[in-house]
Amino acid sequence: MKILHCLLLLLWFLGIQLESNAQTYYVSPNGNDLNSGSQPEKPFANIQKAVDEIRKSGKQSKPGEMATILLMGGTYELNKPLIIKPLAEGSPKQEMLIDRYQNQPVILSGGREIKGWKKQKNGWWITTIPEVAAGQWKFNQLFVNGVSRPRARKPNNGFLRVKGMPDGTPKTTGYNKASQKFEFFKGDINPKWTNLGDAEVIVYHFWTDTHLSIESIDEKNNLVSFKHASKKVFADDFNEEGARYVVENVMEELDAPGEWYLDRKTGKLSYFPFPEEKPEVVSFFAPVIKELVRLEGDPEKQQFVENITFRNIEFRHTNFQLPEGDTNNGQGSSTVSASVTLKGARNCEFSNCKFTQLGNWAFDLQAGCVGNRFKNNQISQIAAGGFKVNGGTFADSPFLRTAKNEFTDNEIGYFGQKYPSAVGILLQQTEANYVSHNLIHNGFYTGISVGWVWSYKRSISRDNVIEFNHIHHIGQGLLSDMGGIYTLGVSPGTVLRNNLIHDVDANRYGGWGIYNDEGSTHILIENNIVYNTKFAGYNIHFAKELTVRNNIFAFGRLQQLSRSRIEPHQSVYFENNIIFWKEGILLDNKWNDEPYTFYYHPIHKGEEKLTSTFEMDRNLYFNPSKSLSEIDFNGKSWIEWQKAGKDIHSQYADPMFVDAANYNFSLKSGSPALKLGFNAIDMSSVGPRGLTGPKK
Repeated sequence: MKILHCLLLLLWFLGIQLESNAQTYYVSPNGNDLNSGSQPEKPFANIQKAVDEIRKSGKQSKPGEMATILLMGGTYELNKPLIIKPLAEGSPKQEMLIDRYQNQPVILSGGREIKGWKKQKNGWWITTIPEVAAGQWKFNQLFVNGVSRPRARKPNNGFLRVKGMPDGTPKTTGYNKASQKFEFFKGDINPKWTNLGDAEVIVYHFWTDTHLSIESIDEKNNLVSFKHASKKVFADDFNEEGARYVVENVMEELDAPGEWYLDRKTGKLSYFPFPEEKPEVVSFFAPVIKELVRLEGDPEKQQFVENITFRNIEFRHTNFQLPEGDTNNGQGSSTVSASVTLKGARNCEFSNCKFTQLGNWAFDLQAGCVGNRFKNNQISQIAAGGFKVNGGTFADSPFLRTAKNEFTDNEIGYFGQKYPSAVGILLQQTEANYVSHNLIHNGFYTGISVGWVWSYKRSISRDNVIEFNHIHHIGQGLLSDMGGIYTLGVSPGTVLRNNLIHDVDANRYGGWGIYNDEGSTHILIENNIVYNTKFAGYNIHFAKELTVRNNIFAFGRLQQLSRSRIEPHQSVYFENNIIFWKEGILLDNKWNDEPYTFYYHPIHKGEEKLTSTFEMDRNLYFNPSKSLSEIDFNGKSWIEWQKAGKDIHSQYADPMFVDAANYNFSLKSGSPALKLGFNAIDMSSVGPRGLTGPKK
């Protein structure tokens, strides 16, 4: 080794360079694809050009050495997505980094600036877009000085309310009856509106937002019919009251500052400005293309896109329209596309990037995505959610499985702005992912969702670890049936731990902190702190053999713990938890056991006996405004509850928090919880470890 080291030093001293396989290309918004791209003075104009040059060169990177594309400062206006495909068969392994040059701010935009505004006598500004009039472009978002502005809508604030449901109600047909019309209150919808077919009715009901185009209006009977059906009845949820809705993109409703209206027939875009705005200093951007980046492997053929890294880049403006017939009925807005799509991608990374002003999801990880990393990104002001992850099921080829991806230290905030049922991080058919130290806030539905198979059917969703995430201000009273963290289906090895969840608010029902929905099975839930939920801090619909231990559930407004269904197996082992509340019900719904008939042999008669369907012990309960004798344990007194075999070693006592009023749930020495075996929960490192997004 000494001889080799001396030889290398000698070659360096003599100025003899060993051949390096590393490549660097430069790109600039002011570049030219006829340039060599190999020098900052001669950059390419298009990122795709640099990618293609690297991919076709066939040069092999040394371990730890990447081919690099450096983007010079400015905005890159994309007219089609950047596409990276697998290397040709037989090509050597290659690593590629796409980064900014010398810390210069870089924006990849799928939008276009709109100019040519003219003031009107009524105070509006109007410009004409020829591509819209020609049917080549339509959009449903407009960003004014970087802020999303609303389409002209009725009403400007609040909601209209469905009057009647001729296609069915929850009581008459069940909630999931396809419905294509509803009765409106007289005057709420006007058949004389300009370009009625361009108007969009958005119905907020149950856990979805349904987007509907008007087919016809029966003015005599005040009935509106739609081109395509909603998959649910037009009730607010499981009641007979009509759902809330708004109508958008109506010219006659352009009556408030900040609103806009697009006339697709004439191509005219109208804007109602704020008094202080002037057209010469206000920027307008509308999205054009649907996605910005696509890593496009073919996992079925075992052709993967590998070792691609994006760093320090800002992504803006994507234009998504729901496909014909899709009214966004899927849970979690799961059919909405993404700005960055990965399929058959392995060992790729997006780090320290920013995603904003997007018309869809930020990311969609599809079949065959394994071992990818997403860290320290900032995702904000987007129409749908942050990360959507899906892949092959147990019945598909193993190469279609999506697994072992990492989502760490990201901030996802102010999401679901157009599709409010979207989720911060949605893990569907996927396994062994790591979701850690993220900040997820200000969404209208669930923060993190894990699992995609309803009931106890076979699922590949397992071994997902969700830890040290900070999730807050979820739901915000718009939809129902959501949780800070939501689980679904059989999920052995999945762990939810050390998460901080608070301020979860639903419309009618289901503003829960941790929500184990249909068939959630073999999940460990520990060391979480949940507080300020409209409904229970912890809720089970129906589940099997969950372990819920060493958590703090505090300040549920209407309930603290909830369970919807009793089944002939253990649903939960609930132990060593602290429940602290000042209002609402302690144990809501079905916290009791029921007799079941057991058959020990086919020819023997069944034996009916009472079996335990949940276990609770070594918990600490306390309501500072009530004595133990005033507490209702599912219709029983404390003594009766313990005689039924529940909470035999548990206590009712002040846990001695440091400052519960200000949500400091650290325990003072001498706390009775510690004497019961409760382990102190350290939330000092919850959320992102450092700033997110590209630094200036």
